[in-house]
Amino acid sequence: MPCCSDDTCSSGVAATGRYRAVLWIVLGINAVMFLVEIVAGVAAGSAALQADALDFFADAANYGISLFVLGLGIRWRAGAALVKGGSMGLFGLWVIGSVIWHALHGTVPAWATMGVVGTAALAANAACLALLYAWRAGDANMRSVWICSRNDVVANLAVLAAALGVFGTGTGWPDIIVAAVMAGLALQGAVTVIRQALAELGKNGPPSHVPILR
Repeated sequence: MPCCSDDTCSSGVAATGRYRAVLWIVLGINAVMFLVEIVAGVAAGSAALQADALDFFADAANYGISLFVLGLGIRWRAGAALVKGGSMGLFGLWVIGSVIWHALHGTVPAWATMGVVGTAALAANAACLALLYAWRAGDANMRSVWICSRNDVVANLAVLAAALGVFGTGTGWPDIIVAAVMAGLALQGAVTVIRQALAELGKNGPPSHVPILR
């Protein structure tokens, strides 16, 4: 006996199809921006841009994982969210190491490159955030995607602030501070996603107040 009416099932399939299409779009945006920012970050000597580039790469991988588990059982989706939460945490730890390296070497990045590329990255992430807005309150897997995109917009604004700071001070400290903030965001997001994923794995189902699709 079916667990839903024809209309309800059709609606769920349509919602899943829309979400899948959105994930493909944001995956492409993040993959392109990773290539742009990693080249610009190395050329400009900016820890913040390089960190943001790796964040784009991690997000592209996360969207790929989300596409793979879309439509599978809650344990698969929660397990994917757990992997993504771990990757967010590793990203945060990597940025901390980068911050220490640049602080010890006194790197002064090219503020103009930071500003131009940071603006492009902000536009890209704002577009992703708008596309994913409807699924911000889904299960752990969907929520992890939303949190990644939300953190990215905040990080892009911080990169632009760092570019202004480098221009105004002539030192690399604003860049280093922003990279440290990005590490904090990654670690905070990782904790949030991992907690919900573990809760869903423990209950073998999503929290009662969180819809699977929206």
